[in-house]
Amino acid sequence: MEGSPGSWFGRNEFLIRRLHSLTGLVPVGAYMCIHLLVNSSTLGGPEMFQRNVDLIHTLGPALPLVEWTFIFLPLIFHAVVGVVIIRSGDPNLSSYYLVGNVRYFLQRATAWIALFFIGWHVFHMHGWIHNETWLRAIEGWGHRFDPHRATSTAALALQPWAVKALYLVGVLSCVYHLANGLWTMGITWGVWTSAAAQRRADWLCGAFGIGLAAVSLGALVGVSRTDVPEAQAYEQAHIEARESELRRAEEVLRSRRTAGTPDPQPVRNR
Repeated sequence: MEGSPGSWFGRNEFLIRRLHSLTGLVPVGAYMCIHLLVNSSTLGGPEMFQRNVDLIHTLGPALPLVEWTFIFLPLIFHAVVGVVIIRSGDPNLSSYYLVGNVRYFLQRATAWIALFFIGWHVFHMHGWIHNETWLRAIEGWGHRFDPHRATSTAALALQPWAVKALYLVGVLSCVYHLANGLWTMGITWGVWTSAAAQRRADWLCGAFGIGLAAVSLGALVGVSRTDVPEAQAYEQAHIEARESELRRAEEVLRSRRTAGTPDPQPVRNR
């Protein structure tokens, strides 16, 4: 990382690099695994995917706080520090065409792809910020995902082949960056330092990357093969059933208050 010994970066380079390495695995890498696993549940149909999305949104008003604390802020930190590291390093492909140096190059190349892909993906599906004026302005281009109509809106957003291709390249770049980053993290933190340990880590991280790539492709296949009218019919019935259940609950509470019956209290353990 660039910076003179007396600069803030220079004085804290050891800590910053380790935090950068750590945030790449937890929480950013862990979140990516969960995100891809949830998305791959589209293979099980709209009911399974909607159930998983609803589970995430049970956090209610706390969801933005959780997202910013455990996803966006660590991701921004990892990205900013990563850009500084990339700009301070030079690949040696012209001098040494070695596997390690190719991986060094690919790690940085996929970092740039992942950076632009994630920024576009958040815009494409969520619109970056939840401001009504802004969301109306980007209608048709961004904020394509509706959590109440999860499967159909995701399928429609990925319907063009060009968009599918962008997601394929972007997601696989993220997977490679995480899997290879896990290997380099093991060296940074002293988990595998000997040549033999690093060879074993090659197999471990390679298997992890192949497995996560398979999950990613499963998510794309699941979204791509979605029957949109069928998904929309299920989602509409699901929304109506939920609204009907809420109305019944409100009617029960209203009738209790009218009759003077106290609301049920939670049972406490004795």
